[in-house]
Amino acid sequence: MQPFHWESARGNFGDDLNLWLWDFLLPGLRDVHPEILLVGVGTVLNDVLLPPDVRKLVIGSGFGYGSPPEFTDPAEWDVRAVRGPLTARKLGLDEALGIVDPAVMVADMPEFRDLPRTGGPIFVPHWESTVGGLWPMVCQDAGLGYVDPCGEAKAVIRAIAQAELVVAESMHAAILADAFRVPWVAVTTSRSINSFKWQDWATSLAVRYEPRQVPISSRAEAVTKGARFWGISYETRTGAAESPGMAGHDETLVLASDEPAQSGLRSMAKKVLAAPATLALRQARKASPQLSADHVLAERKERLRAVLEGVKRDYFRAPTRAGSR
Repeated sequence: MQPFHWESARGNFGDDLNLWLWDFLLPGLRDVHPEILLVGVGTVLNDVLLPPDVRKLVIGSGFGYGSPPEFTDPAEWDVRAVRGPLTARKLGLDEALGIVDPAVMVADMPEFRDLPRTGGPIFVPHWESTVGGLWPMVCQDAGLGYVDPCGEAKAVIRAIAQAELVVAESMHAAILADAFRVPWVAVTTSRSINSFKWQDWATSLAVRYEPRQVPISSRAEAVTKGARFWGISYETRTGAAESPGMAGHDETLVLASDEPAQSGLRSMAKKVLAAPATLALRQARKASPQLSADHVLAERKERLRAVLEGVKRDYFRAPTRAGSR
C-alpha cells in the first residue's frame, strides 16, 4: 500500500506529511497490498488528480478543486472517511463519513508530544503567498515569527506546536495548531484561497472560518496571484505565472545590490508599500483566536481511530493457509 503524495514544486508541509504520517497510523502499510493507493491528507478528491484503474483507499481526504470523482466502481474505491461533512455531501456520501482531517493525528506521534511552548506568535502563509511575497520582513515589523510552509514538514510542525499563537493562511497550519491546542487566527491574502476546504474542516470541529483580510505584501506577489496592489491591477498581466521571479525582480533581488544607499532606500520603500499588510497582521495577532472544544476534537479523533482499526482488520490480516481451520 502506497500513500498518495501531491508534491508542490516549492514544497508544502501539509501535503508532505503524507510521506511519514501513515507509517505511524498504519504500521507496515507499505508491506501489504502494493496495488492499493492510500489517499489521505490533502484536497485531492477530484476527477483528474488521482490515477485511474488503481484501487484507492480513502482515509480523510477532501474535495475542493475540479469535479468530484465517480465512486460507482467498488473495485476502484474504498472510501472509509473524508475530511468533513461538506466533502461528504459534495461527493454524495453518507455525512457520517465526514470525520476530520487526518493531520490532527500528528499530535499523537511521540516525537511531537510534550514539546515546550517556547515560541511566540507566528504567521504561516499559504504556500502560494511565498512566491514574490515579503512576509519575513512584514512579520518582523508586525511582531510575528515567520514560518515558511514550504520548509521541511517536521520543522514546520514543531514551530506550530511550540507557538503561543498561530496566524494561519495555510489551512494545515490551523489544523495542526488546533490539534496541538495552540490558539489560531485565520487570515487570507487572496481570492484564490479555497474557502470550501476550510469550511469543510471547520465544520467537522464546530469552529468558524471567518478569515481576516490581509493585503498583499508586494508587487511581485500581486503579479504572481493576478491581484491588485496599491490600486494597480495585475489581473491581465501575461506571463506572470510562468516567470514570477522575473516579474518580481526589483522586490526580491534588491538586497544583493552593490549600492548600499540605493538598497537602503529601496528597502525603506518596500516597507512603506507593505505597511497595510504589516498593520493587518499586527491586528490579526491581537484578534480573539479560536480553538475547537477538547471533547469535540477527542471525539473526532476517536472516530478516526475506529476507521483505522477497521482498515487494519480488512487489509492487514495474515492470509489463511490452505487446510487451516
